[in-house]
Amino acid sequence: MIEIGAGIDETGRLIRDEAGFLLQRDLGGTFRLVLLRVPVDHVEKRVRVQGYYAGEGIVEVEGVAAA
Repeated sequence: MIEIGAGIDETGRLIRDEAGFLLQRDLGGTFRLVLLRVPVDHVEKRVRVQGYYAGEGIVEVEGVAAA
């Protein structure tokens, strides 16, 4: 179980759906991403996401980069 406010530094595949963006994690499962900027160049590609866990599978993202 991840604690709310914990730092997140994960890799996986960035997916876009009707509600926004998801990270399909390399470790299994997904995170719903809250992004300030839309990383259109990284959609459907492997990325590294850094941010903070907000609870209920949601990550407030500080950065998205190619992995």
